[in-house]
Amino acid sequence: MADKKQKPAMLAKLIDDGNWKQVLVFCKTKHGANRLARFLEGKKITALAIHGNKSQGARTKALEHFKTGQIRVLVATDIAARGLDIPQLPQVVNFDLPHVSEDYVHRIGRTGRAGETGKAYSLVCADEAKELFGIERLIGKLINRFELDGFKPVNAVPESKLDTRPIKPKKPKKPKQPKQGGQEKANTSGHGRADKPRSEKPRKPRRFNAQRNAEGESDKSRPRNGNGNGKNRKPRANKPRSSKSQTNKPQQSA
Repeated sequence: MADKKQKPAMLAKLIDDGNWKQVLVFCKTKHGANRLARFLEGKKITALAIHGNKSQGARTKALEHFKTGQIRVLVATDIAARGLDIPQLPQVVNFDLPHVSEDYVHRIGRTGRAGETGKAYSLVCADEAKELFGIERLIGKLINRFELDGFKPVNAVPESKLDTRPIKPKKPKKPKQPKQGGQEKANTSGHGRADKPRSEKPRKPRRFNAQRNAEGESDKSRPRNGNGNGKNRKPRANKPRSSKSQTNKPQQSA
């Protein structure tokens, strides 16, 4: 049992008191893993963090240092810890309980493999009671509770009541189906308007084209005016513009 703010100091005490040489610690977030690794380094406990933001080379190097004993603590997230095979791993610590109960089983399964013995510890605060109850329901038994000397929690975790009801399997999500008629949602432009689908009806031929085709005359042979609409219009006569100044002036003779 732990308070949330006391978890890093509790982990450091467990490592020092037990003289742990190799321990795999699980955190929920990448930033939490980085903070915990820096805290342990400040306590003279060699540690490295591996998570999704680390490159594959950095994760491989950290894992090799952990296996060879160059670092004592490997802080990992669930995504980065998938597929890790560490033989003779003596301790696993759940610094944060996972949201998915099945991940707890995968975490603690890293220790005690191939006939070896191992221990799994979980630092649980009052905010993680829901996750604790879900894990106990999944494994079908209550997890033993302990208090670390000098770290009595202020906010107590509620007592567990084992829920023996069978866990219903999750229903798979239904695939999205298109609307009736096979029409999908209309695309919207940047102005928020829906683009109207184009009509599939054949266009009617223009009347003047039909007349010219009937007369045996092609569109190309027909002269066009400047506006390019195919209609013959008579050009306007350029009439001189009359101005008031010209009409008002008297005519002068030479």
